[in-house]
Amino acid sequence: MNKRNKIIYWIVTIFLSVGMLAGGIQQLLQIGGYNEIVSQLGYPLYMLSILGVWKILGVITILMPRFLLLKEWAYAGFFFAMSGAAVSHFVVGQSLTEAVPSLVLLTVTVLSWYFRPADRRITSTQN
Repeated sequence: MNKRNKIIYWIVTIFLSVGMLAGGIQQLLQIGGYNEIVSQLGYPLYMLSILGVWKILGVITILMPRFLLLKEWAYAGFFFAMSGAAVSHFVVGQSLTEAVPSLVLLTVTVLSWYFRPADRRITSTQN
């Protein structure tokens, strides 16, 4: 992996980690306006606790070395959570502005996954 790609990886991964950790903590504690957002989208409030715990665990998984399969699951979870959040905003008729945070984190998730170093990837041993 060249130096440019490593720099991109760490910048987007740190941004992703800070965003997911902050959101996860706020969701777990049900602060920061998340109760209102989730209610407007039609989801039960207990979803916040579930999402909060999984986001925090996902950040830990993404940042720690090894556990490659678990990393893939964390990235997939982030992808589904953020794409689901963006679609949810659109389905209930909210504007693009409401979905922007989800779309930014979705984009950063994909970039972090794409630019991850070889030692953080699962490689196929089958020919």
